[in-house]
Amino acid sequence: MLRKAIATDETAIRLCAEAAYRQYVALIGKAPAPMFADFRSQISNGWVHVADNETGVVEGFIVFYQRQNNMFLENVAVHPGAAGKGIGSALISLCEQTARRLGLGAVELYTNEKMADNLSIYQHLGYVETGRRKEAGFNRVYFEKTLS
Repeated sequence: MLRKAIATDETAIRLCAEAAYRQYVALIGKAPAPMFADFRSQISNGWVHVADNETGVVEGFIVFYQRQNNMFLENVAVHPGAAGKGIGSALISLCEQTARRLGLGAVELYTNEKMADNLSIYQHLGYVETGRRKEAGFNRVYFEKTLS
């Protein structure tokens, strides 16, 4: 079930982020930015949605918010134990549906250039690479999906 996150979800979201991004620490050379995000603030701003399983365990989450005339997808993560169930796609679809409902023109996001799986997933979902930059010590690849 997809739902808006509440304050008591913070620990589960942080644990999910740590499990999902742990594999990239050695590859990138440091912890990816989502591993030290301010989830408390993001939840209180209403930017976080979670995917619960049938017993209420958080298996994934997404962080997105409106930025000018577009939606910015800041973070999406699925616990490795729940991978392959379509949770990530469902969360991204929620972001895109919300953007459409608000009349926004596109969804923007970035990922680390070392996260090869993410690069191909976003392209498969219709996102187009718009640039590459080094920011905050990370080599980031930017994507955008125009909404109809």
